[in-house]
Amino acid sequence: MDDAPESNELFLFLASTAHDMKNSVSVLSGTLETLLANAAPGTETAYPQMAHMLYQTKRLNDNLIQLLALYKQVGKPAYPFDMQPLAMGDLVAQVAGASRILLDSRHIKLETSADPDLVWHVDEDLIVGVLGHAINNAIHYTKDTIRLVIGVVDGDLEIRIEDNGAGYSAAMLEAGVSATLGARAGVNFLTNSTGLGLYFSSEVAKMHKHRQRAGRLRLENGGTYGGACFVLSLP
Repeated sequence: MDDAPESNELFLFLASTAHDMKNSVSVLSGTLETLLANAAPGTETAYPQMAHMLYQTKRLNDNLIQLLALYKQVGKPAYPFDMQPLAMGDLVAQVAGASRILLDSRHIKLETSADPDLVWHVDEDLIVGVLGHAINNAIHYTKDTIRLVIGVVDGDLEIRIEDNGAGYSAAMLEAGVSATLGARAGVNFLTNSTGLGLYFSSEVAKMHKHRQRAGRLRLENGGTYGGACFVLSLP
């Protein structure tokens, strides 16, 4: 990385701009959630449009949060990574609560399965960000159901987000997560995809380490509903 003053000033300007944009989008998202919560589905012709606007604002907010976290990781100062014990019941409640209005507006059911007494050391902010993005993505592709499952598999904490949509494309599964990340993935202007969400999620997984083992992200099809499965494993 170029440590020239001009380069550092540019990084700071971009991070400050992204932070300011994130704050504005958060206000807009909160306003839309309030409007949707106070409007009964079907009684307002604008309800579907507001629901779509909320989805897009949450998607934009996710991307800005991811940009800020990645900037802090590769820039200066380093990202304040903070692993603390977290009850999985609290994690599920937090993620489900943040998505409730958008799920209701799209008539999508969120099923959850987790031992409320299970406690794991994670960076809460980063994991909530990853799961929020994954659920927001599943909302776009599922038919009507999303499932959030948390458990211990082979000594790791496994967090699965499954849906009953068409699943990931064969090309995406064949390439694997690592081949679709970041700059190597480029920008797909047909799908408006930059690969940022997967890159962010994979980096967050890798940041969680225990006894020389690091977390990992994988994509697969199947699960309970036969659709897409976003699987995060943390040591």
